[in-house]
Amino acid sequence: EVQLQASGGGLVQAGGSLRLSCAVSGLTFGNSAIAWFRQAPGKEREGIACIVSDNDDTVYSDSVKGRFTIASDNAKNTVYLQMNSLKSEDTADYYCARGTYQYSTCRLFAPSYDFWGQGTLVTVSS
Repeated sequence: EVQLQASGGGLVQAGGSLRLSCAVSGLTFGNSAIAWFRQAPGKEREGIACIVSDNDDTVYSDSVKGRFTIASDNAKNTVYLQMNSLKSEDTADYYCARGTYQYSTCRLFAPSYDFWGQGTLVTVSS
């Protein structure tokens, strides 16, 4: 059974940092793209970062570029999202997802991902 377990959410003040983790089990980590999506109340789901397990290629949305960093520990089948300089607009449920990739890069496009974890809530207070 494929499982993605997201963790690390919580309450943080604006300007602070959090690190989210996504532990993947039930499949080989190779040939995978792992992405983080988020959804705030009343808003559409937004893809914010993804990484290719085989070459560490990364893609970021404009909304988080320069503040968030995605990284993969293939030995632990875990992907991390380091979030710095958090803003109130970063408040959302954060989800990790696993998919495949093409042309050595990943996409922030939800239909590209076939396995999803449960959300972890990040709340940024201003």
